[in-house]
Amino acid sequence: MRNEPLLSVSNLTVNLLTAKSAVRPVDGVSYSVRQGECLAIVGESGSGKTVMNFAPLGLMPTGVTTMLSGSVKLEGRELIGLPEAEIQKLRGKSVGFIFQDPMSALNPVRRIGRQIAEMAELHLNMTPKAAEARALELVKLVGISDPAARLRQYPHELSGGLRQRVVIAIALAGEPKLLIADEPTTALDVTVQAQILRLLKDVQKRLNMAMVLITHDMGVVAGAADNIVVMYAARAAERGPVDTVLVNPRHPYTRGLINAIPRREDPVGAEFRGLPGLPPALAAPFKGCAFTPRCDMAVPACSLARPPLEQVDGNVFVACPVVNHGKVAA
Repeated sequence: MRNEPLLSVSNLTVNLLTAKSAVRPVDGVSYSVRQGECLAIVGESGSGKTVMNFAPLGLMPTGVTTMLSGSVKLEGRELIGLPEAEIQKLRGKSVGFIFQDPMSALNPVRRIGRQIAEMAELHLNMTPKAAEARALELVKLVGISDPAARLRQYPHELSGGLRQRVVIAIALAGEPKLLIADEPTTALDVTVQAQILRLLKDVQKRLNMAMVLITHDMGVVAGAADNIVVMYAARAAERGPVDTVLVNPRHPYTRGLINAIPRREDPVGAEFRGLPGLPPALAAPFKGCAFTPRCDMAVPACSLARPPLEQVDGNVFVACPVVNHGKVAA
């Protein structure tokens, strides 16, 4: 049904264990994405946004033990506790991935056409000939010129923007219902970034897919997403419709991210409006709101306990005791 989320995440917590350390990069986060919608997950590096989406699908580095709790449902099917063999069937088929660095995402010694076609063979059970035709269709879909010639080339023969378009074509080859794009424009120049974002939005709407767009750049969100989750120190600081959150950000961290976006009216050489300080180390325990040391609204009560995400207006949820309850004394 249209009203049922395609992806539903509830109280997800992720603990990562190695031989030397333990860290909790995701701590009790909830959100959902419906078919045809785009959810942006925004936050500084290390906020937990990538782990939150990759860990339930088994995409964590070798040597890291992942412990999950909560619930992650894809089309109503619980992923937490699902055997690895079943998770593997979902990757590429039900869920497509676009990674940060297109060069490392592609096999440097295989032609572009073969890399796209093998995904169609694997997930759609196509014959090699049908898969080659499918690869040609996808290269055209993602706007690559002279598609027949490009299919015969190797990754090193393409520009960064063309390589990212190829990665998008590969992600679409299995006809997934959910597309997870992890910082898809980070390695590209500004002009190409805009082209890739327009392409992603166009393809997502044309194919009526759900999309999770992971980014640290609040500036890319406005024209691409329907809803947004702002992550800070493993938790959601704010969640709601993009238009509402961008126009009237409630959490001081969200406001800081928006204020850091360069504006056209800024004079040349103007001082960068960055957030003061650094995010906390997640391996170290801390009390209270993790944003307190960097917050210009902090009161003594902010250091007592980590605030829960609470509804403040319509569909906007904020984790801030000052915003939710006004100034309170310790």
